[in-house]
Amino acid sequence: MFTNAPVARLAIGWLTMFLIGTDLFVVSPLLPLIAADYQTSPTLAGLSVTIFAVSYMISAPLLGHLADRLGRRRMLARCLLGFAAANLLTASAANFAWLLSARLFAGAAAAGVSPSLYALVSGLAPPDRRGTWLALVVSGLLISLSLGAPIGGLAGASFGWPSIFSVLAGFSLLLVWMNQRVWPEDYGSGSITVQHHAWALAVLGGRLAPTVAWSTALYGVYVYLGTGLAAYGFSTEKIAATILLYGCGAIGGILAGGRMVDRVGAKPTSGVALAGLSVCLLLTQFAIDAGMLVTFAFGVASAAAQLFFPAQQTSLAEDFPAQRATVLAWNNSALFLGIAIGSLIGGQAVAHGGFTANLRISAAIAIAGWMINQAVVPNAAPSPAIDVG
Repeated sequence: MFTNAPVARLAIGWLTMFLIGTDLFVVSPLLPLIAADYQTSPTLAGLSVTIFAVSYMISAPLLGHLADRLGRRRMLARCLLGFAAANLLTASAANFAWLLSARLFAGAAAAGVSPSLYALVSGLAPPDRRGTWLALVVSGLLISLSLGAPIGGLAGASFGWPSIFSVLAGFSLLLVWMNQRVWPEDYGSGSITVQHHAWALAVLGGRLAPTVAWSTALYGVYVYLGTGLAAYGFSTEKIAATILLYGCGAIGGILAGGRMVDRVGAKPTSGVALAGLSVCLLLTQFAIDAGMLVTFAFGVASAAAQLFFPAQQTSLAEDFPAQRATVLAWNNSALFLGIAIGSLIGGQAVAHGGFTANLRISAAIAIAGWMINQAVVPNAAPSPAIDVG
């Protein structure tokens, strides 16, 4: 074990999520290089991102369930090994079909890493610091978007894109050892047989609905942020500055959200996040119409939105302690489902009503999420644990 276990756990958890995020987000700046190597279009090469996300969404609940049954540290280590193998396969893919197969494998492996890690963090965190611990670890994922992906993109241009995935594979192997050292052994329940209760699954479905609404509203705007601002005459430099401030707002929001959860509770925090996102998106529309403070408005909207995720994770971890990995895995799948829905709705909104219509529709979805959150999340102490398999 490391000398200062809590600090080491948070640092290694952060690095693990930074690695997962870098692997996902670095594909975007590398797409032109990948497309050129396989003599295909960047649009078709973008399927490597789609297939990663779909594989993650489908695999997460199953692997989260296995983590609860077989042991979360064991599942974390095995999936990191699989993640390393998937990245080596990505780096050595002889043709585009093999590349897509490798990214499918990588998405499934990543789906086993995140919920296992979240469950370990939430299980070992002090009760009055659970939100803060989860927020710190999740911030690694967000920072990978603004730091890991750009560095990987520049390195890929200099040394070739396969080298990036080889390096990621090497770091994955290192993190296997580090995570094995820092997390205590947990043996799970030891049984895969479980009773499935329709009412329990319905309860979980309701609890995940705010995540779907939140990610639909948030990513419905983010996916079309650059396109929308360009339509209003924003220069490339100003769009880049807006996205940078948006990312900074997200990092600040998720860290503030963790602290807020520990101080006032998960339900008030998630409620403030969803209502705040709705209000901020409407104010952003007014800022665009007025032609002032647009960059600032997007930064504030991003910060308000990111209060939600640590609150939702903490609430689920507390209410389903025996199935933490399973439930947090389902929450990750709900996040990816919302991203998919948001991209579809946002695209239709932009096509038929412009970017400001997208902002209004996303604001309405966020307030609907607030209403669902108020209805389904317990007010005070968590209810007895429900076995959702």
